[in-house]
Amino acid sequence: MTYLATIALPGRSWLAPALIVLAALVGAVIWASRRNIAEPRIAIFCGSLKLAGVAALAFCLLEPLWVSPRARPGANVFALIADNSQSLQIKDEGQSRSRGELLRDQLVADPQGWQSALEENFQVRRYTIDSRLQSARDFGELNFDGRASALGAGLRAAVDRWRGQPVAGVLLFTDGNATDLTGELPPLEGCPPVYPVVLGNETGLRDISVDKVAASQTAFEDAPVTVQATVAAHGFAGSEIRAQLTEIATGQTRFESNEAGRVTAGFSNGSNIVASSVQRAGDNESELHFRFQIQPDKPGIHFYQLDAGTEGELKNPGEATLVNNRRMMVVDRGEDKFRVLCVAGRPDWEYKFLNRALQEDPQVQMVTLMRIAPREPKFVFKGQAGEAGNPLFRGFGPATNEETARYDQPVLVRLNTGDEFELRDGFPKTAEELFKYHAVILDRMEAGFFTQEQLLLLRRFVSERGGGFLMLGGADTFREGGYAETVIAPMLPVYLDRPADVQLPALFKLALTREGWLQPWMRLRATEAEEQQRLAAMPFFEVLNPIREAKPGASVLATVSDNDNHTYPALVVQRFGLGSVASLMVGDLWRWGINDPARQKDLAKSWRQLVRWMVTDVPARVTVESEATEDPSQVRLMVKARDEEFKPLDNAVARLTVRPVCLVPQSGDSPNAPVGTGTLEIAAEPSATESGKYEATYVVRQAGAYSVDAVVTRPGGQVVGRAEAGWTSDPAAEEFRSLKPNRWLLENIARRTGGEIVAMKDLRNFVRHLPERRAPITETASLPLWHLPAVFLFVLACFVTEWGVRRWKGLP
Repeated sequence: MTYLATIALPGRSWLAPALIVLAALVGAVIWASRRNIAEPRIAIFCGSLKLAGVAALAFCLLEPLWVSPRARPGANVFALIADNSQSLQIKDEGQSRSRGELLRDQLVADPQGWQSALEENFQVRRYTIDSRLQSARDFGELNFDGRASALGAGLRAAVDRWRGQPVAGVLLFTDGNATDLTGELPPLEGCPPVYPVVLGNETGLRDISVDKVAASQTAFEDAPVTVQATVAAHGFAGSEIRAQLTEIATGQTRFESNEAGRVTAGFSNGSNIVASSVQRAGDNESELHFRFQIQPDKPGIHFYQLDAGTEGELKNPGEATLVNNRRMMVVDRGEDKFRVLCVAGRPDWEYKFLNRALQEDPQVQMVTLMRIAPREPKFVFKGQAGEAGNPLFRGFGPATNEETARYDQPVLVRLNTGDEFELRDGFPKTAEELFKYHAVILDRMEAGFFTQEQLLLLRRFVSERGGGFLMLGGADTFREGGYAETVIAPMLPVYLDRPADVQLPALFKLALTREGWLQPWMRLRATEAEEQQRLAAMPFFEVLNPIREAKPGASVLATVSDNDNHTYPALVVQRFGLGSVASLMVGDLWRWGINDPARQKDLAKSWRQLVRWMVTDVPARVTVESEATEDPSQVRLMVKARDEEFKPLDNAVARLTVRPVCLVPQSGDSPNAPVGTGTLEIAAEPSATESGKYEATYVVRQAGAYSVDAVVTRPGGQVVGRAEAGWTSDPAAEEFRSLKPNRWLLENIARRTGGEIVAMKDLRNFVRHLPERRAPITETASLPLWHLPAVFLFVLACFVTEWGVRRWKGLP
């Protein structure tokens, strides 16, 4: 933003004479125009020219001064920041030299002389930026080998470094492809005006790049992991673009390589190919979306690489670079088994099919507490004085009164327990016992079976521990089971406070709602048509727990309807605290699998997917995560530890073991150079901001895929738990994600800071007018107008033009 100049009039004492002269001149012009009746318009025009010339001379009698603020020479700082990242190695179409070479010539040779002109008025400070902002004596050190373009972090670091200093502005030489920004602008409060100089052309480049790769896990049994990739194809109109997903074998030390151990450009033909797909680019600026559904063959951490290129061969001589043709990703399928506690009121058909289904899931173990005989009334007999027990037991040994009174308790059977002590005393009474499970299923078990403390514990299991909870329909559940007045009722996704005012029919037909169709774990077929056909072939059901309505925020995923098209909620889910809750109101889902092997398989798959949905996001006692930092060479590793009640665990010892799974040889490596390093053990330190959290920083010295194992122990050496995670680091792929200059980002940075885009060829002119722009330290510059040649030329032009017109028209 430039300053507005003003005019000062020191000679105001001449104002009255000047006005008298102007008034006399105006009168003379009017008199002369009246004399020249034949040409009045010419006379007025000539008189106006005389008037303008004399007015300018009269104005000079006031000694007018042209006053304008300007930056005080040498008092302000102006910064030059040059991008030193690898993306400037790209050569634009028609150029024999790279963007970086052209920039180096401009900054080092200074062909326009703009840097010399800039130093006449400002203190010039020079910086380079790649993964961080660094001071530079001159720009002769630019080599454009930086692994990142941290523009956001670099500008914030510059603002902190310049705080309190008179910085007038920043010239930022970059292509705008920031690796630490994903479309949004960085916080730029307090930043001086930024004037970006955009490097590179926006058209003409031929390139295929993998922009984004994301993996999402679902409880969909056939394909629990969905991989979505966005591939940009520039200059490949009509070409077939292949995207290929390959699993990186654990323990592999390098990517697919040739005999010399270097990365080769081309699709893998090995047996570790997971999926492949081909799409045709419609025009020269195509964005293709690929979607793969995969099934990892075992639990644990899996690493994948997505390659994109023209059909048949990844390497294409016409591409600007091949570095951005690949992306790595990590998928965590978990390691330990999920443990589910089923509390069943009777051994019925529903439990039979549920238990059979989960036995086929290698990652789910269901432990059952089965009641095979209910509580019986306690008979009271009058015994001897002081005898509290049943007198029928008199004479059968020294039994205590407590033991002789237990004949009225329900008969429980434990199934699939881990040891002889698990559930020996019935349903867990402490958080330490219950929180070992990932989910709880209630199957026809009334509320009176539990104590008030056990019901509160079950609620804490969902809200605090983050466990899953499923209540199955039947005669002894929901309102019919007496749960309406318990602490469980607020946790359920349906209202139980009053009975539903409905007259239930005899038969119901199951259907999915719109929200149900959007949940992969609710579907059992690959296509909508097949799923519709499956739903139409399902049998009718006869048992339903009617509810008043679903709660706000809950999702109705399935409904049942009668012949009159009256619908009733059948499966409703919601989040409660940290956990998930599901209510299945259909009480005879087992009819789905009776006397039909194909339907039995569908029912079993449906049970497994529902249970997987409940346990997928349940946290473990020990978790480890990796988080990217502003410095691409560093990864922050975070361990969270919890005690038996899932409260933050302090005073623990967290040790990390980092292993490289697959490493990418760096550019410039010799064929015989070793690829990667070995394992490294790190001690995580307690976090200063969060209880039960431990942090460590790992320096990534080479791009690739890494895994980390975390072991948390108490001070005495007792192991609390273990966890595993993985991450991928490939700064070069991120750096070359887009080769087109990000002009949008740079324009927005300039607008938010008060700057503007500057063309490379206009640097000399920009620097010449730079002192006229706003600066922290300014001075006032004044110049007498009558010293300006323009004023003299204006007066002379008025008189000469007036004389010429009169001679041309023959006027006196």
